[in-house]
Amino acid sequence: MGNVAVVPGTANPEYSIWRVIMASSVGTMIEWYDFYIFGSLAAILGPKFYPPGNDTFAYIAYLATFAVGFLVRPFGALFFGRIGDLIGRKYAFLVTLSIMGFSTFVIGLLPSFKTAGWFAPIMLLLIRVLQGLALGGEYGGAAVYVGEHVPDNKRGFYTSFIQITATLGLFVSLIVILATQASMSKEDFANYGWRIPFLISIILVLISLYIRLKMKESPIFAQLKSAGMTSTQPLRDAFTKWPNLKNVLISLFGATAGQGVIWYTGQFYALFYLQTILKVNVKTANIIVAIALLCAMPFFTVVGALSDRMGRKKLMMAACLLAVVTYIPIYKAMQRAAGNNVVTVKSARNKVTGAISLTPLTTDPTGALVPAKEAPAPNVPMLVLLVFVQVLYVCLIYGPIAAYLIEAFPAKIRYTSLSLPYHIGNGVFGGLLPLIGLSSVAATGNIYAGLYYPMIVAGVTLIVGMIFLKETQGNRIWSETGTAPAAAD
Repeated sequence: MGNVAVVPGTANPEYSIWRVIMASSVGTMIEWYDFYIFGSLAAILGPKFYPPGNDTFAYIAYLATFAVGFLVRPFGALFFGRIGDLIGRKYAFLVTLSIMGFSTFVIGLLPSFKTAGWFAPIMLLLIRVLQGLALGGEYGGAAVYVGEHVPDNKRGFYTSFIQITATLGLFVSLIVILATQASMSKEDFANYGWRIPFLISIILVLISLYIRLKMKESPIFAQLKSAGMTSTQPLRDAFTKWPNLKNVLISLFGATAGQGVIWYTGQFYALFYLQTILKVNVKTANIIVAIALLCAMPFFTVVGALSDRMGRKKLMMAACLLAVVTYIPIYKAMQRAAGNNVVTVKSARNKVTGAISLTPLTTDPTGALVPAKEAPAPNVPMLVLLVFVQVLYVCLIYGPIAAYLIEAFPAKIRYTSLSLPYHIGNGVFGGLLPLIGLSSVAATGNIYAGLYYPMIVAGVTLIVGMIFLKETQGNRIWSETGTAPAAAD
């Protein structure tokens, strides 16, 4: 084996780092894929699972069901984090993968409202709760499992492969949906084709489960457990003792909150802005974002490796500063590249559901505001470049953040401690961005108002991080066991 970590006191002292990364990252990618296809198909699936006759209500109810998956993520972080610190990392993320994978498969089998009445939306809601809980536990398990296998001086590089998985999951979900839509008529996709992206994920889930079942426990956790050094009350130790709780709060407001909004702005909000505000064709917008994601993904590992040399903090703070300074110029450039001169929006609120709809407006030759038409000839290469730049910001902060979180907390409560700030930062601060962005644009008519929220949060993270966040690059987590892994190639 080329890359190994030594685990003293075990019969087999060798672990393949790349096998560990594959087992962790493939499963995590599948979980993100599962999570994203649900949101991506909102417009089609809303009317399927809610009462007919009011498509707006169905759409909003479906999005609310999607939001539940975000809101329960911190609870999943606490529940599975506790299991991971009590029983083991491997056991926790085997359970999370199983729950997420089989829940997604079941969505592909669910009857519609027309067939099963209220049973359909109730089951859908329960499945989304399970998915959110599972995702809340998955990331921490995968990141910690990799981080506790690798050498201290290459943790940023190796854990950055876990960071690719969320973006890769979004990319794969877009590709699968586009390919499925291209293989059949629009009517067939709406009738039954939407089930295919949900159903085929079970193949990848079973492969990933097989790989994970063959893996052993994290060597650092195994060593702590054999020495009787694990925590018997990880929740209490993590959140009732001020030194660790302070570290949790600093990690949230000085790192993961900014990371959450930068992540969602660069990928989800960019897609929403293209499709809803600039009226770029939905398929074209998906292709633009997919190409930008594909081009940017290698930079997660570049930045991760860079953080091993120059530190985690500088790179993460640079991303926050760039977001605050450049988001509005970038989105103004996107407006010009779309080519249909959208200058403002008119909003309307449904009296029954409260749903907000936007009508992008442009000016006619007389200067009067009129509804904008679909962008006839958007500058696709320029739009790809502008989204790519935003995803580079994601790489700057997301690439090193797993290594930072792993190094910031002691092993006996690491899974619990890092999972909570990560999922509040992403599930709450990041997850609320589309709703806050839409509401801000609707309330002001300013097509750039949706950027104020991520800019403010990134600004707060920049200030808190610069003052309170400690550089962790020099932390040697293997010292807790009194051992060290062999140097990797």
